[in-house]
Amino acid sequence: MTTLSQLISQAVGRLQPHYPADEARAMVKCALMTLKDWTPTDIAYKFNDEVGDFLINRVDEITDRLLLDEPLQYILGEAWFHGLSLKVTPATLIPRPETSQLVDLIVDRADGRPDLRVLDIGTGSGAIAVALARSLKFARVTAIDISTDALEVARQNADRLRVDINFKQMDILADSLPADAFDIIVSNPPYICDSEKPSMEPNVLLYEPHGALFVPDNDPLLFYRRIASLAADSLVAGGMLYFEINQSYGSQVCRMLADNRNFQSIELLRDFKGNNRFISASKL
Repeated sequence: MTTLSQLISQAVGRLQPHYPADEARAMVKCALMTLKDWTPTDIAYKFNDEVGDFLINRVDEITDRLLLDEPLQYILGEAWFHGLSLKVTPATLIPRPETSQLVDLIVDRADGRPDLRVLDIGTGSGAIAVALARSLKFARVTAIDISTDALEVARQNADRLRVDINFKQMDILADSLPADAFDIIVSNPPYICDSEKPSMEPNVLLYEPHGALFVPDNDPLLFYRRIASLAADSLVAGGMLYFEINQSYGSQVCRMLADNRNFQSIELLRDFKGNNRFISASKL
């Protein structure tokens, strides 16, 4: 007989010292909540209950994969973002809390305006697009990505969360955008330089899609420069451009936008960790 308490302790013991104890315990409990649709209260209430072979085997399998540095979100097939449960796969990045803060920034600055036309460039799982579609009043959201697999995941998230988003496959480095088409353009593009790979955690480097993460060392502003150029025509006058950025290149992105001469009120903003993480600018 194995109790839930024993199952949790065994899994946490296996995960140490690969993960800190608190993180290991949190991952095991998160796995249980997803597998059984339990709440933390359910786990506490069932702590001394006997568990079956199916749950034991599933927790063992998840533990094995965690020990290979596979992200828990990919193992479970879901990630929480902006209060929403999103499907994620290795075709999509796992959405980060900092990006949820970017959504809050956009919503706050929209100040309740209805019918805004929004474009999310490099949508991945659709996290930003779906969150904005749910948070802005009657927004008309378009989301683009170069990856067909990522777009399929994003469509499934939009359908499951009952938001209407216009998804398009586009290569932002090659394709064009319609003129005066959007009130808001937002992008969290690839921004990690290739030279930063050795310092990255293995769960990111081994499993998350490199095309959504990395840019060449000799052109770290590749996507920002291209998106700014397109936004200069595709945003309406007074429209807003929002970026998530590599904290090391905040001043360079701001200078690039200033040199573009199509933007004003350029702001470099910090995330909740105190890092330079976002840029906003208004189209002249």
